[in-house]
Order: sequence, then structure tokens, then C-alpha cells
Amino acid sequence: MNMLPDTLHDLPRSERYAYAKLLAFMTRVDEEVTIDEMAIFEQRLGTALLSPSQRQEIRAYLKDPPTLEDCFSGLGEVSGRLALRDAAMMSAADGSIDEDEQIVLEEIAEYLGMESSVVDELLDWVMAGYDWMQAGLDILNLT
Repeated sequence: MNMLPDTLHDLPRSERYAYAKLLAFMTRVDEEVTIDEMAIFEQRLGTALLSPSQRQEIRAYLKDPPTLEDCFSGLGEVSGRLALRDAAMMSAADGSIDEDEQIVLEEIAEYLGMESSVVDELLDWVMAGYDWMQAGLDILNLT
């Protein structure tokens, strides 16, 4: 998952911060944070190239999440779309997408002016990616 082609690091720091804040919000939507969700969160937080103090602030949101509306503040079009993609990855990290996660993903898409069908397409893409990664483990007999 750490080879996603994107331009997150090229965006202004304020947009990268808003992106990371939205991902922190997503970790808490289903009221449980799995190891897989945290792995994706930390990897994407690293990609955002925030300062150590900003990373500390973002991690604090894991315990005390902001509102979704607060997360939208500072998001640009590209950072918002990347956040939607990565929020979909985090939502599916535990192997299922619960209804609350689906609703929030659709709210993000709506805020970005995108059709809700984009969420289903992203989730299909994520699951295909997980299947692809599992196939590699199966080839190596590591499962």
C-alpha cells in the first residue's frame, strides 16, 4: 500500500494537514481502530510530510476526533479526493465496510461534488487491491 501514485507531498501544508485530519476522523467512525487501519493511517501520515508537532496534533485526533465539518475545512479538491481514496482504504482494512463508514464516505464524496457511485467504485478498487495482495501471499504459501 505504500506505493500509491499521488501528489500529496506537492500540496500546501495546510491541505496535507486537513487530509490527515480527515483520515484520523475515519479511524474512529466504526468506534474501533484495528491494527490494519492504524498501519494505513501511519503510512499515509508519513506521506503527508507534516512536521513532528503537526503529526502529534493529528494523532491526538485519534482519541478526540474532530467533526467531519471541521475536517472539510482546509481541504482542497486534490487533497479531498486523495483523502476520500485513502479513507476508503482505511474503511476496508478490517475486511468489511460498516454502514457508518459507507455513510461518511458518501458524505465526503458529496462535499467534493462527486457522485456517491464513486464510493462504490473506490471500495471495489480497494477490495480488488486486497485480493491482489492476498494472491501474492498465496503464491508464496504465506497465508
